[in-house]
Amino acid sequence: MYEYIKGEIAELTPTSAVIEANSVGYLLHISLNTYSALEGQKTGKLYIEEVIREDAFTLFGFSDLSERALFRQLVSVSGVGANTAGVILSSFSVQELQQVIASGDVNAIKKVKGIGLKTAQRLIIDLKDKVKPEGGSGVLPLVSARNEVRDEAVQALSILGYPQPEAAKLVDAVLAQQPDMPLDKLIKESLRQNGKK
Repeated sequence: MYEYIKGEIAELTPTSAVIEANSVGYLLHISLNTYSALEGQKTGKLYIEEVIREDAFTLFGFSDLSERALFRQLVSVSGVGANTAGVILSSFSVQELQQVIASGDVNAIKKVKGIGLKTAQRLIIDLKDKVKPEGGSGVLPLVSARNEVRDEAVQALSILGYPQPEAAKLVDAVLAQQPDMPLDKLIKESLRQNGKK
């Protein structure tokens, strides 16, 4: 029904954005990749995917069409819902995930919260022939206030389902090795740290 929304960015967190268009604020769930694209901007354009269930009508927003296409492919896999697909897209860039799927790297996908071995294997089997890696890499912005970055990363992991103490532990472990890591990379690396336990 909706293709995209364009307007003022009223609110922005690592997991959601509120875009105001014609005096209406639309809440969209976003990935860290889309967060990076919107961060520091006053206005934005997001491509939309509607997810309709009996108990909810949810909008997911994507900064580019390739991320939305990958989201649609992920949710087509049995056992991968919209929220899980969002976590997967927050753990990898579009290019990284395409490479992981194309190379059949089950272990990389298994490290994502909520993905077990069977789901990771099914995802690879179902999408390997559909997903082709594409070139290019995004430049991720650096964030200056380190305490604020840490707090936002912990909050993002909490929203994604981690208990706050565990989220803080994961984030601190990453910051101990790379204290100047940008927020989106920090969250992605923290999600991957959980899989290394």
